[in-house]
Amino acid sequence: MRALVTRMRPDGRREKLLVHDWPDAPHPAGNQVRTRTLYSGITNGTERNDLLGGNYATPDDRLPAGWGYQNVGEVIECGPDCRRLAVGDVIYSSAGHDEFTTVAEDWLLVKLPPEIDRREAALFGMASVAMHTCRNADLRMGERALVVGAGFIGQVAAQIAAAMGARVGICDIDEQRLDKAREIGAADCAFNSGGDGWAANVPSASFDAVIDLAGVPGMEDRLIEAAAMRGRVLLIAGRHKVEYTFNTGQGREIVIKQNSHFDNGDLAMLCGLVARGAVRIQPLLQRVAPVAEAAGIYDTLRDDPNQLGGTVFEW
Repeated sequence: MRALVTRMRPDGRREKLLVHDWPDAPHPAGNQVRTRTLYSGITNGTERNDLLGGNYATPDDRLPAGWGYQNVGEVIECGPDCRRLAVGDVIYSSAGHDEFTTVAEDWLLVKLPPEIDRREAALFGMASVAMHTCRNADLRMGERALVVGAGFIGQVAAQIAAAMGARVGICDIDEQRLDKAREIGAADCAFNSGGDGWAANVPSASFDAVIDLAGVPGMEDRLIEAAAMRGRVLLIAGRHKVEYTFNTGQGREIVIKQNSHFDNGDLAMLCGLVARGAVRIQPLLQRVAPVAEAAGIYDTLRDDPNQLGGTVFEW
């Protein structure tokens, strides 16, 4: 079957491209379903880490290998014990860029209602990371939340935080991303944190929750300084090492939380918010491309990632 696979080039760099001879997904057993992929979405941070051979990349000796967790497919076959899904259902699942997938019906997935655009749903993995982060931040009505980083996950996190009743600020050093945040309109303010922008817009102890989705090394003390009394600082997954000055937040009893992936509850809540229009994915969907064009798109992700927003492959 067709699949998007990371492999090592002769020059020692990694590339990701479409192959046509990848092992086929098995026929379903038990409560499994087999799907035919309609769309799959690039997970920008995770897949770039893999392309660079980063701290959680597939080891060299295990290449070639697939990687991804944003798949929208139509159920084409069900195992004998399936109870929740049926042939013809369309699901988002945490599966890779494969032409066919086989997953258990209690796997990390959600059945998509007809009102949700299937192309947008192919970015539900990254969007659910934003959902999980905001839930983990325990945001409450009227609290001030700062989202650091206006990439795809940050833009969705700002919308979810606003839906939870928070007063949201979002920052980045990329004006195009900030313009997108202003267009979406979920944040009360969107500001450039480069130069003296951070100091001008982030007074000490000014935010109840600081959600760091940028992961810039050396920013930890600034993030903690921004948190109010008993404030929360959320650190997204994927970091290699975190260092901060303990006394920076000691007097304010700062809570530092590590935030991981997402779960089925996050997917279900995201699905509801998108269906009601409370979270908008469409403005963040930069490109829908035929899967045959994947190699060039992944070269861009590896070498010039700021040029790549929400990107979905059509199968």
